[in-house]
Amino acid sequence: MAQQQVSAKKQQELQIQYSNYKDRLQQMAQKIGNVEQETEEHKLVLETLEPLPQDRKCFRMINGVLVERTVKDVIPALRTNFEGLGKVLDDLLKQYKGTQDELKKWK
Repeated sequence: MAQQQVSAKKQQELQIQYSNYKDRLQQMAQKIGNVEQETEEHKLVLETLEPLPQDRKCFRMINGVLVERTVKDVIPALRTNFEGLGKVLDDLLKQYKGTQDELKKWK
């Protein structure tokens, strides 16, 4: 009977570890989806603004405040953000793959 309790307790611990791996993977996948969506939005805005005259007025949301700028002022910031999001996405994908590999080894 004592062996069954230990084995039941061990099984419960293993189930908790498995659930933790699955939860981490799900959270990372959600973050990856959010970053991909934001990256796509930046790309779309850049594609829209780049052909426009540099002195054309445009508006940008900064910390919840809509500010007036020119295309010339906004494009460099958008490119920087776009590139940064790409790096973040690469890092998240590597973390996700690493966690998947960890889970496979753990199994």
